Amino acid sequence: MPDFSILTDNFDIYLEGFLNTIYSSVIALIGSFVLGTVIAIFRISSVKPLRWLGSVYVEFIRNIPLLLVVFVFFYGLPSLGVTLNGFVCGTVGLTVYTASFIAEVIRAGIRSVPRGQTEAAQATGLTYVQAMRYIVLPQAVKIVIPPLSNQFINLVKNSSVLSVFAGLDLMYFADSVASSTLATFDTYIFVALFYLALTLPLSYMALHFERKWARSG
Repeated sequence: MPDFSILTDNFDIYLEGFLNTIYSSVIALIGSFVLGTVIAIFRISSVKPLRWLGSVYVEFIRNIPLLLVVFVFFYGLPSLGVTLNGFVCGTVGLTVYTASFIAEVIRAGIRSVPRGQTEAAQATGLTYVQAMRYIVLPQAVKIVIPPLSNQFINLVKNSSVLSVFAGLDLMYFADSVASSTLATFDTYIFVALFYLALTLPLSYMALHFERKWARSG
């Protein structure tokens, strides 16, 4: 049975890390969705340089560890005269990394929308970007909700990478609690509960929208 005094005695520490994890995850979630959407459009663009750029981004970032991506920002940028703290580096690295997976999910969703709809939209006078924004992407988003929600849940869990760079997230403070109390097992059991408090609502929300759009579709 976990020792709940570990949680109650260090609740302010857990809470600070929990709030920082939420803050980082929300920023990275929004940023990776926007960047991933742009990269997905690049991937299917008729402009060859954009298509090449999107492909290089996805294939390169997806096939290296997240930790290495954050390393680049944390240790590489100072050589260029730019120094960022662990929280910022971790959040930016998480955004860049997750965007590569979201791009592939959205690209698959866009491909599932019949090409004739894009051509019909352009025939009515819409530009390619407008056709994507008003016709294709709204349909694609409905299709990709299940895999997209999985990526968002993975993002929340991957935010623990901030702890490696003193990013002041939940895992960072949990390491501090474990070191001071020597109650390693109990400390991380409560960490798991905090993460579940974030990921379970995301799962149920995704399921709700999936069912709602399935009925309306």
